[in-house]
Amino acid sequence: MNQKIGDDYSANNSHVDTICDSESIPELPIGNIKLLEERLKRYEDETGQINNTSTLIDRVSYLRKNRENDVSKAIINIEDSMNVDLCIVLDCTGSMSPHIDAAKKHILKVANYVNSNNSNIEFWVGFCGYRDHYNGSNRLQIFDFTNSLEKFQTYITTKVASICNDDDPEDVLGGLNAAITEMTWSNTTRVLIHIGDAPPHGRRFTNIYDKYPDGDPNGLTAECVLKKMQLKNILYYFGKITDDTDVMLNVFREIIGKFLVFDLMTTRDNPEVLVNKFCKATSSAIFSSVTLTTTSRNSKSIYSLQRKKLHINPNEPDWTTLPEKTGKLLYYISPKTLAEVKDAYYFINLNFIEQDISFKLAPQPFSIGAERYAYFALDTSLERSNNLVIKKYHDIKIGTIERYLESLEITNVAYFFSTIFNIAAQQIGVNKKITFINVKILYDKTDNTYYSVEKYINNAKFKKFNVNSGLITEFHPILEAFAHFTYQYTEGYLVVYDLQGVDLDNEFLLTDPAIHCADLLRFGTTNLGKNGIQKCFLAKHKCNDI
Repeated sequence: MNQKIGDDYSANNSHVDTICDSESIPELPIGNIKLLEERLKRYEDETGQINNTSTLIDRVSYLRKNRENDVSKAIINIEDSMNVDLCIVLDCTGSMSPHIDAAKKHILKVANYVNSNNSNIEFWVGFCGYRDHYNGSNRLQIFDFTNSLEKFQTYITTKVASICNDDDPEDVLGGLNAAITEMTWSNTTRVLIHIGDAPPHGRRFTNIYDKYPDGDPNGLTAECVLKKMQLKNILYYFGKITDDTDVMLNVFREIIGKFLVFDLMTTRDNPEVLVNKFCKATSSAIFSSVTLTTTSRNSKSIYSLQRKKLHINPNEPDWTTLPEKTGKLLYYISPKTLAEVKDAYYFINLNFIEQDISFKLAPQPFSIGAERYAYFALDTSLERSNNLVIKKYHDIKIGTIERYLESLEITNVAYFFSTIFNIAAQQIGVNKKITFINVKILYDKTDNTYYSVEKYINNAKFKKFNVNSGLITEFHPILEAFAHFTYQYTEGYLVVYDLQGVDLDNEFLLTDPAIHCADLLRFGTTNLGKNGIQKCFLAKHKCNDI
């Protein structure tokens, strides 16, 4: 949408009904009609069925019905994604004895942890042990998926033992291939955790002594094995024990993109530490996989995201080598009442507050999520430069502002609820605050491009605490109480969720929340509608009013 900044956003203080409750569209200023048109156009693009000859009322009615169908599908997808196949692929040679012992002890601990945070997740667990070709009939050991964790633990405790070998590389590809092709993968979320301390056979992976320097004697290649894994929508994770597997990991990344690697270095003087590492890695893999399968449209988008992650640059650039750009910062005043929050046209009726800015932008993103890239940036407008984070949606048209407006609305609404929540929490002795990082829209005059922009938090470790589907990845009572509070305070109109950010001593500093709203045409693609909110959030959480 190419237009002059601010000119089309004239104020209108007259009362308007929300799309959710009204059968008619109120009269709006020209610029606001353009914004509404832009939003409806995006929703229509998402449905794949556009009818430009219909009236606004017809289009809204059609989109609402279509989104109701999408809600039903989303709920089914979320419920299916909570059923997990978890396969442990383990090197069972002599050097792996401490890790085999840890594997025998960790699964019930994982189950207790997962159940205490997300009782709606059910997982089936299986095992594939591998050794080497030298071991003959003991080369592979498979226990197919079961939902009885006691049976699984009994099997690996009584049947799985380490066997020494006569060279350093192992039958890694054979073990992975067996897990992928010989086990019964049936659930929507499929997780494979590979744990080993040695590379596969072949000069491609190692220069240490190898009886099969030309590669797997059965003709397996990393490409053919990992492509089979992708075709079955299996997500791969690795538990690293030594640096001997580094070359293998680089080869695997070139084929399937970036994946999580867990530190499972041996702690021989304290076996319980290793068990805890196993538990943390396994739980993290489960939560990460459920998140991916519920937030990504399909397996192709998951693997595409993994490949995109290969091209990020985590280092801040040399700013002296980059050109200075000029633009404008655009932002709103947050709503001050619940009535303003519930008014679907509240933000459309506002003027922007504008501020000139000069800035520099890193050429490569330092991070990438399911929807946006994140770039380092530098505000050069003031005598003292300020570090910024600029976020850009994937595959968005040049000059399009609507998605960024929606993101700005969500942050402003979340901020409104955080201020009320913090007051209520303090009254009962809870002094740790919830704060949302101030977000603005940046218009780059040079490139006619819009971004979201926020202050860079130095030396901050960002975490995802919960996600759109209701999954809790790291439980914090204050955050879950806040989400529950937003539902209760709005009488079921919305829930603020997908909470992520930094856990500080006196506050949670959060960014990029999502809102599930009973009005299906507000706050973008995160909406589940009122029934969806109740089913996917309240029914699956043990949150109490603060």
